[in-house]
Amino acid sequence: MSFPKDFLWGGATAANQCEGAWNEGEKGPSTSDVATGGSKEKAREFTRTIEDNLYYPNHEAVDFYHHYKEDIRLFAEMGYKCYRMSIAWTRIFPKGNEDKPNELGLQFYDNVFDECLKYGIEPIVSLSHFDTPLYLSDTYNGWKNRGLVDYFVKYGKAVIDRYHEKVKYWITFNEINSCLNGPFYVMGIRTEGNNKLQDIYQGTHHQFLASAKIVKYAHTTYPDIKVGAMYAGIFSYPHTCHPEDVIACQKDMDKQLYFTDVMCFGKYNDKASIFLKMNDFALVTYPEDEETLLNGKVDYLAFSYYMTLCSSRNKNIGLNLVGSAMNSEENEYLSEKTPWGVPLDPVGIRYALNLLYNRYQLPLFVVENGLGTYDRLEEDGSIHDEYRIDYTRKHIVEMKKAITNDGVPVIGYTTWSSIDIISAGTGEMSKRYGFIYVDKDDLGNGTLKRFRKDSFYWYKKVIASNGEYLD
Repeated sequence: MSFPKDFLWGGATAANQCEGAWNEGEKGPSTSDVATGGSKEKAREFTRTIEDNLYYPNHEAVDFYHHYKEDIRLFAEMGYKCYRMSIAWTRIFPKGNEDKPNELGLQFYDNVFDECLKYGIEPIVSLSHFDTPLYLSDTYNGWKNRGLVDYFVKYGKAVIDRYHEKVKYWITFNEINSCLNGPFYVMGIRTEGNNKLQDIYQGTHHQFLASAKIVKYAHTTYPDIKVGAMYAGIFSYPHTCHPEDVIACQKDMDKQLYFTDVMCFGKYNDKASIFLKMNDFALVTYPEDEETLLNGKVDYLAFSYYMTLCSSRNKNIGLNLVGSAMNSEENEYLSEKTPWGVPLDPVGIRYALNLLYNRYQLPLFVVENGLGTYDRLEEDGSIHDEYRIDYTRKHIVEMKKAITNDGVPVIGYTTWSSIDIISAGTGEMSKRYGFIYVDKDDLGNGTLKRFRKDSFYWYKKVIASNGEYLD
């Protein structure tokens, strides 16, 4: 048994991490544009405004904005069937609340999609990927304010109307549960202190509504379009077979899957209601919200997968999403870790696929999976990243088992990432994920020249064989 004949192989990026050109084409600033550089030891910081004496890695990123033809040509050389990317909201509505979209921004993505389709590459498009308009954050405190529902729906309708003949698969919000770790970065919410979680869950309710309205609009207007949710892949094992560790694991997973439960089932289930009540989260809702959610259930579930955790009766993983910083027990069976402390668990992707399909009975799409580590550019321009090949191979093997042995329907697989880009968590370039090396360092120096890694040629063979070649 093998992968389905129409399986979508490809790679992924995000606008804020690859495009650059942060103030070109009448684009407005977003929450990503005030993110400074960080390091392996230090997370990024977010400023109120753009300050002259600070380095903002996303401002240039890897300059996909001016290199998209070259980059997509390289994706085509690898044989990509699809390319998962995002649209920058502030390229289309610079402040987020304008009456009419920015034609320069719309034309840019027309050009990108046309370039993809020229090579037979299907775009998979996220509407929001850590990219809230800064104006809406400053004026409304981001998604805490219900007004953002209407602004986002206007934006979503504008781009779906424009690109519905070019884009079949859409994702409303990237890693929607990641708001727990980065409320400003992800949602434009600056609240701190005791009300932080209350505001996050209120903001998430507004995102649920916005997503549901986009789904209904797409289904009503363009029936061939598929709209999905995306989950930041937090997957946990019980640390031991002690019954209380098993219960702790169930509770930890329920806290994370709260988000996809609402988007996939179209309602807050009993677990969610009890969770909100026990944590004194009082959501402000309108009478029509229940019907809105029910009519806006997603068509498929996309997710990222990098690691697994261990739940214990003795520790509370809590609501933090940063894997290496979570209050998780060590898994004694996982000895390998990345330089950033992420444990490597290829079998976990099979566990993740089964867990999600058992719960939701929806088609799944692995839209992020990859190894972030150091690469070395040799004098002859080669990059020997056999460790990335080994990582990707092992995950594909386990994904194939989930499809062929377990009966899990998987639409496709897009690695994180297609090309080296700015790290979302730290702003580093040295934490490299791509099959294509970009000559740029953590301080912004470099030529931006692209180089094919050994993994580039290996992944090309994988795609050409539809996952049969894995040597």
